[in-house]
Amino acid sequence: MQAPQPETSKPPVKTEPRGRILGIGGVFFKSADRDQMRDWYAKHLGLDDKGQGVMLPWREHDDPQKEHVTVWTVFPATTHYFDPSHAPFMVNYIVDDLDALLERLGQEGVKIDAKRIDGSYGKFAWIYDLDGNKIELWQPLPAKP
Repeated sequence: MQAPQPETSKPPVKTEPRGRILGIGGVFFKSADRDQMRDWYAKHLGLDDKGQGVMLPWREHDDPQKEHVTVWTVFPATTHYFDPSHAPFMVNYIVDDLDALLERLGQEGVKIDAKRIDGSYGKFAWIYDLDGNKIELWQPLPAKP
């Protein structure tokens, strides 16, 4: 008769904390001549923005079933969308849980804009880095089955 073998336990499932960046959701920059800049990028780099931005699809490395897009677009130099930042660009990051991320960032002393948008594309909020650059955070709506 054999002695019972000890059970081998599975390693604990590693769960990532909610409120993390999943990828770049958008790259936005200003130009004094928006149309000419769009034409240049279309001709030389194939980024053909017809007015709604260029959608660059990608999938999550750890979960290839999850598909996202990065939006690339040129804003007019006169836009106030980046205000109060004086930077000519803004990066949008896709997040998995906007509320959890904002809670953590607030605890860490990060400057958070009071404005929030809960719209047809998802939830948006803005923070500022140490140089005052505005950063857009975006939690897309869940994919429809």
